[in-house]
Amino acid sequence: MSLQKEDKARIISEFQKHENDVGSAEVQIGILNGKIQELSEHVKRAPKDNHSRKGLVSMVAKRRKLLNYVKRVRPQEYGKLIETLGLRK
Repeated sequence: MSLQKEDKARIISEFQKHENDVGSAEVQIGILNGKIQELSEHVKRAPKDNHSRKGLVSMVAKRRKLLNYVKRVRPQEYGKLIETLGLRK
């Protein structure tokens, strides 16, 4: 239920700001978004898996906090990030 190495590398290359960027807020949001999508599919298949559901809820909360940070610090990149990920505001 974690991202494959190739998927994670693709996400990092898509959202990184410079060559060695693997920890900026945008990269973290992209990685979390991939994990959330994967885990939400699992929760749909296994509705009684409450431990995974709790992890999913905590990941969504962390993504929301990071998105609020990006919105506060770099509002021009926030809109582009929301559009790229296909999230609601």
